Amino acid sequence: MLATVNPMHSETTLPRLARALAAVCGPVRETDISASQQAGYRISGALKLLSDALAPARRMLHAGDVIYQAGEQFGNLYILNSGLVKIVNLSVDGRQQVVGLNFRGDWLGFDGIAHGRYSCDAVAIDTGEVWVIRYDALLVACAVQPALLALLHEAMSREIGRDRDALMSVCTLPADARVADFLRSWAQSQADGGMRTDEITLRMTRAEIGNYLGMTLETVSRSLSKLARDKVIAFAEKGRRNVRIPDVEALSAFVQRCLTPVPMLQ
Repeated sequence: MLATVNPMHSETTLPRLARALAAVCGPVRETDISASQQAGYRISGALKLLSDALAPARRMLHAGDVIYQAGEQFGNLYILNSGLVKIVNLSVDGRQQVVGLNFRGDWLGFDGIAHGRYSCDAVAIDTGEVWVIRYDALLVACAVQPALLALLHEAMSREIGRDRDALMSVCTLPADARVADFLRSWAQSQADGGMRTDEITLRMTRAEIGNYLGMTLETVSRSLSKLARDKVIAFAEKGRRNVRIPDVEALSAFVQRCLTPVPMLQ
């Protein structure tokens, strides 16, 4: 079970977290910096809080490195400091399904808490760094530092929300809108990590994107081409993996247009 906090202190948990992060990042007025910079400061503050409390081990990652595998005994949670990680589920008949993407600031390994074993593979798809935190040590630290418990709950809540949004996209959006929403989500995740949103590098193949979105490779390629023709995105000269996004809101508008019924001619 998760460490509990005295009910008398529950109302002050989030303010304590805010104060703890402010102590690390320093007082910054929202009007002074961009939203992505604010997010970057927040992640840096959270990592500093964890570093001071737990002194986590740091592990360098390269594309293809496996952080943990399905069936492996659970003992650690992982926080991505840089890079990209895909979460892969293996069905009983051998099918592989990409079920999640993780960016800077994301926590990995929550799936192992319930049954004591990880249920998916976590595989790096870019060079980066992950912080390794012993789960039992985290619980002990949470019992005496409410700000850490709030940080853990915030990470869990964020993952639940992102999984819900991804399921909604796959279940309710047509193909072109699904790809547009995927790119919008990728750009937003980069913004949440304090990174630029006007250009993203797709570290996944078209086949992997299709696997994640429930589409064929050919359909993904056609949808990307349509987005480019509509000037919602553009491909960088050095390759079609580098996607320029002039305006992230234009991706959201494209999704809405795909969902708006076409009026019938009288």
